[in-house]
Amino acid sequence: MMRKVRFGRTNEQVPAVSLGTWGHGGPNTNDGASVGWSGNDDAAAREAIVLAWRRGITHWDTADAYGNGHAEQLIGSVWDEVPRHEIFLATKFGYIKGPSGHPYDPAFMRAQCEASLRNLRTDVIDLHYFHHCDFGPDDVYFDDALATMRRFREEGKVRFIGLSDWDASLIMRFIDRIDPDVVQPFRNLVDDEYESSGLRAYVDEHDLGVAFFSPLKHGLLLGKYEHATSFPAGDFRSGIAEFGDEEFIQRMRRAADAMRERFSPHPEPVLHAVVGGLLAGNPTATVLLGQRNPKQVEAAARIGEALSEEDARWVAAQYGGTSLSS
Repeated sequence: MMRKVRFGRTNEQVPAVSLGTWGHGGPNTNDGASVGWSGNDDAAAREAIVLAWRRGITHWDTADAYGNGHAEQLIGSVWDEVPRHEIFLATKFGYIKGPSGHPYDPAFMRAQCEASLRNLRTDVIDLHYFHHCDFGPDDVYFDDALATMRRFREEGKVRFIGLSDWDASLIMRFIDRIDPDVVQPFRNLVDDEYESSGLRAYVDEHDLGVAFFSPLKHGLLLGKYEHATSFPAGDFRSGIAEFGDEEFIQRMRRAADAMRERFSPHPEPVLHAVVGGLLAGNPTATVLLGQRNPKQVEAAARIGEALSEEDARWVAAQYGGTSLSS
């Protein structure tokens, strides 16, 4: 059964590897940018969601922007098979702009919160994130956005408040004022500002939960791509330069081969290494892993142990990153 961690001051027990559903939304664009994922199959995704619960993966993370509510709706469709009270459910808002031309308008935030509750078929969102830290020119929308989010909590629509961004330094810029229960930074063995930004020290000092997103760098760290690869419009990966970088692709393949050699007794040696390295030394952390079909769920269910600090440093070095623990 999946190892559980105490999710910081929420005092909730969540799995060390949680279900990420960005890919469940399918291909999508936002302001002309590709922001979704191609290759999704709704039937397989729904089966994966139910199987995740059966395998002890009971923290599910989604967002209103994932397929414009489609990923939330898939989650909402499983409560005939999965007991809602056994799932710690997180969603986010901030990437859909709304009629005012920006996402953090209080009236639009309320409309999106209500839509998420309907899509998820639930009375309460366990964890509701600010999906990013862009609060407009000179942070003009910040105060109203924060007041609105706190009002959702007072009204019982939201239990805990989260803060996410691709840039850990932006999370740090707003973290004192928002006082989130959980933070969700972009982090993997290649892109790692968690410690250098000061976020790790803040999380430890304030007993926050932390959920690392895109831990596989969109699959690149697994070494499964043989050569530079392109993706269709609507697929977020079409804008990631490393997918077209042959040297980077081959470096990832060599690193993955090294993981298979060092962790050969493990049934999922590469996945164990790249996820376990992020968990090392972070007792309140979970890793959000995309699981779009049952096979991916079964692989995720086999991992979740933190590496030793020695192994974490070695793994980071093979991928060209810095020490992940100190």
